[in-house]
Amino acid sequence: MIVKHLEDVLGTKHDVDTETWNSRRLLLKKDGMGFSMHDTLIKAGTETQIWYKNHLEAVYCIEGEGEIEPEGDRIYPIRPGTLYALNGNEKHLLRAKSTMRMICVFNPPVTGEEVHDADGVYPLPEEDKAEAPSA
Repeated sequence: MIVKHLEDVLGTKHDVDTETWNSRRLLLKKDGMGFSMHDTLIKAGTETQIWYKNHLEAVYCIEGEGEIEPEGDRIYPIRPGTLYALNGNEKHLLRAKSTMRMICVFNPPVTGEEVHDADGVYPLPEEDKAEAPSA
């Protein structure tokens, strides 16, 4: 059984803070669950380009407001209670009107130390490349 509290992650290497977001990584690849789970803050007034071409992601908003704009699609509002799933590895823009608190689940799981590259992509560890969803 795994039991963690957000306080266990804050201030550690699994509390990744950038200019536009802060990802507190609760469950990681090493935990062996087959997915990772993050408590993420999207900072108010920011826009972030993201493209999880190596991961599927589901996101549930528990606080704040903003919007997501998948490439070539319409803009979807985000508010508490909104779930979106990037089941097609969609490249997207995430905009926060106010700070949004999001619970994010990734498959395959991340190791906990990833940051987005110039394209907004999390790199995929070598051992997971054969199992990755196709873009």
